[in-house]
Parts: sequence; C-alpha cells; structure tokens
Amino acid sequence: MWSQVMEKDNTSSFERFILVGFSDRPHLELILFVVVLTFYLLTLLGNMTIILLSVLDSRLHTPMYFFLANLSFLDMCFTTGSIPQMLCNLGGPDKTISYLRCAIQLYFVLALGGVECVLLAVMAYDRYAAVCKPLHYTVIMHPRLCGQLASVAFLFGNSLIMAPQTLMLPRCGHRRVDHFLCEMPALIVMACVDTMTLEALAFTLAIFIILAPLILILISYGYIVQAVLRIKSAAGRKKAFNTCSSHLIIVSLFYGTIIYMYLQPANTYSQDQGKFLTLFYTIVTPSVNPLIYTLRNKDVKEAMKKVLGKEGAEVQ
Repeated sequence: MWSQVMEKDNTSSFERFILVGFSDRPHLELILFVVVLTFYLLTLLGNMTIILLSVLDSRLHTPMYFFLANLSFLDMCFTTGSIPQMLCNLGGPDKTISYLRCAIQLYFVLALGGVECVLLAVMAYDRYAAVCKPLHYTVIMHPRLCGQLASVAFLFGNSLIMAPQTLMLPRCGHRRVDHFLCEMPALIVMACVDTMTLEALAFTLAIFIILAPLILILISYGYIVQAVLRIKSAAGRKKAFNTCSSHLIIVSLFYGTIIYMYLQPANTYSQDQGKFLTLFYTIVTPSVNPLIYTLRNKDVKEAMKKVLGKEGAEVQ
C-alpha cells in the first residue's frame, strides 16, 4: 500500500514548493527582511571574529575556545544554509523553492541543529573538567581528546534519517508550505496520510539527539554547582560562575526553542508560533552567541584589543 501511494505521489515530488512565509502579512515582509539581513551580517561578523581570535591569539589556544570556534563555525553554516532562502522569500515576489534546494535546506537545519546539541554537551563536559578537576584539566582535556570530542559531535549529531523520511511523505499534490523554510513540522503537516509513525520516529530520535545531550549538560552542571558551593571565598565562586555563565545562557536560548519546536505532536503545531520561533533560533541565537562570550569574557576582550592594537600599529 505504501509503495503504491509513493508511486502515485512520485510525479509531484520533484515539483517546486511554494513557501508561504509571511505573504499573508505583506506589511511585515520588508521589516523582517531588514531585521533578518542585519542579524545575518552580525552572525557572520561576530562568529568570524571569534574564529579569527581563537587562531591568532595564543592565550585562546585552550579547549574552551577550541570548542567555541567550532560552535561559531557551526552557527555560520547553520545560518548560511537557511537565511539566504529566507531573504529571497521575504524580499521578492517569487516564493517558490525547488525540491532539491528544499531537501538540502531541510538536511542542513536538522543535521546542524543536532550537531549543535551534541557540541553544547561537549562544551558542558569541558566546563565540568575546568571547575571540578582544575589540577588535572590540561591532562584530561588534551588536544587529541578535544579533536575526538568535536568529531563525535559532528558525526553523532548528523542524522540522515528524518530528512528523507519527511520528504518522501505523500502530499497528494499539495505544494504550499506554510513557512518560509523547509522545516520538518511544516512539511509533515502537508502530508495526506497518517504521520503518527513518522512522528513517533522523530520523537525517538529527538530523545537521543536533543534530550540525551541536555541530560548530560544538566549532570555536568549538577557537579559544577556542588563544586562551586564547596568554594569558600566569594571571589572564587564568582570566578567559577563566570566561567560557565556564557555557556549556560547559550544552552538556555538554544534548547528553549528547539524543545518546543521538535518535541510536540504535529497536530498541536502552531504555524505562526513556528515561524517566529524559527526566526529566533536561526537568526537571534547564532548572532548573540559571540556577543555573550565577548561581553562576559575578559580573555576575548583582551585578545580583541591585542589584535586591533597590532593592526593599528601596522597601519601607522
């Protein structure tokens, strides 16, 4: 039965999708275009700055900044995989996207989102080692282990299952995607068959890719809190807290939206809420990550001053 439905739907599978986006609110499109473009440029500038500083300044050649540079690279890839199409959708009359581009976009959103979940858990383990095992930190977090952990994040979070399963759903000629991106919940809603099995699969994978890293993060911070409470001096507790606060803020911003988006049934999915949440985690979170680490981190500020000072001296 399934193969028959697929064969019937095969003729429409490779047509162009229509991304409805905010076309029902044309007064919002120009405003959103300017906002999205601004945040996209800030994302590229901020994350590129973090990567360059972590390479150029020897003081930032530590596990923490190695993982932060990986996070910045990931955020640039994540936004570049979705924002250009979003800008085309908001800035012009053509709201269509080819099947191939939709497939690539869906893969980028799912795969890189999963990678970020795992990478944030790896960064939490790094903070656990720094706070709870300070004397053995350099031994535990040696360069080889850091490279292996980063590789695990990019391999383990890179799920190839949900993108093809979502795209293969029979749509019975429906081509209007009530979104400005090829998002999994919006594509599932378009299906003309029962999607309960696929939703169950998505929920199961989400437990491993989203909730399992979150549990590891919470366990790491549970040990960190215990270690911080054992520190007698207020200055020592403040230093330990500052070491972890930037990462905690980023985890809260990222997981808050991802859990709401991907851990609810499709029949309870609100398209308007989904659109604005997608805007948040695709443009706001990646752009504020460098800002959070820059404003709250003395090492990054000093590295920036050092690099800018050198460039100023060379110009003179």
